[in-house]
Amino acid sequence: MTSRTTLITQAGQSLWLDNIQRRELADGTLQRMIVEDGVSGITSNPTIFMNAVSKSSDYDDQIRLLRSRSNSTAEIYEAITVDDIKAAAALMLPVFRSGGHADGFVSIELNPRHAFRIEESIAEAQHLMSLIAMPNIMVKVPGTAEGIRVAQSLLEQGINVNITLLFDPECYRRVALACITALEARLERAQSIDDIHSVASFFISRLDTQVDRRLDAVIERGEERAQQAAALRGRAAESIARVTYGIYQELFGSERFQKLSAAGARPQRLLWASTGTKDPAYSDVKYVEGLIAPGTINTLPPQTIAAFKDHGTAGSIQNGLAEAPQHLRDITALGVDLRQVYDDLLADGVAAFEKSYLDLLETINAKGAALTGC
Repeated sequence: MTSRTTLITQAGQSLWLDNIQRRELADGTLQRMIVEDGVSGITSNPTIFMNAVSKSSDYDDQIRLLRSRSNSTAEIYEAITVDDIKAAAALMLPVFRSGGHADGFVSIELNPRHAFRIEESIAEAQHLMSLIAMPNIMVKVPGTAEGIRVAQSLLEQGINVNITLLFDPECYRRVALACITALEARLERAQSIDDIHSVASFFISRLDTQVDRRLDAVIERGEERAQQAAALRGRAAESIARVTYGIYQELFGSERFQKLSAAGARPQRLLWASTGTKDPAYSDVKYVEGLIAPGTINTLPPQTIAAFKDHGTAGSIQNGLAEAPQHLRDITALGVDLRQVYDDLLADGVAAFEKSYLDLLETINAKGAALTGC
């Protein structure tokens, strides 16, 4: 590797790509990112697939063929996503094998309409894993109360899981404990636990967007606390991430997990998601430099990788780690209800992915009709 992204990987953090495009799977773009930038995993979601299908003609031939065979729109959606995930996983297999199965994973999202449906989610995950039949796949499950139960069940079955849409440190604690409980259940049944993999995807930039909006309301009211509110803008997301990282260290450094580790278990890894900067007032690599931590993952959209390659510098999650809890107490003292922020963001995230999924079905249907005339 010759890219500046070596600053990330040399610090012990994995760099995953938060994007999937059929053309880039075939034209060598992804392969170059693996070799030159150290990309060692891929995450996808309905929004990513919506952009890929709606903004290119790369999928037109497949849509035309399947439509002519009378496949339903949902079946065409599944074929498109599964084909891309399998192609990406094939490119990632050498990374998966050479790294002792630590990286090289590709994540596929469950139908977001099943976010609160346990049995449907489990059945779909089993179906997708059987359909794809590759060892380096993770099923993405939303961090709803139901999703956490789904994740625990899947891990007990030996299915790799990416638990996504996490915003709340205490929700992350429940997710991590579900992983540990699943591993304990397998060990008790004398099942292997040494090749069970899980990541917990904690969403970052959206936290600052929501908290800053509430701090701006304090500033606009011209209250005595306006200056303090201004000083706390842009501090919430990284502080919440640092508190979450402390929970990660606590749980996976515990005596309880060490018993599992002695039997070969791997810790569930923290993955920083939504790390593209949304506020132009902040650095476009803010959520990369500040969250570098060994043993974790940062999944970046292409534009953030490009920005880091251009001007990123080495940072560390340790910077501000001790101050993080106080920053959150100060934010709460200004009247910002962080619990409400977490709940709103989870609900909004599930709704946004469901909208992208439905929009994608509509796009596929419209393209199919235009391409086949029926």
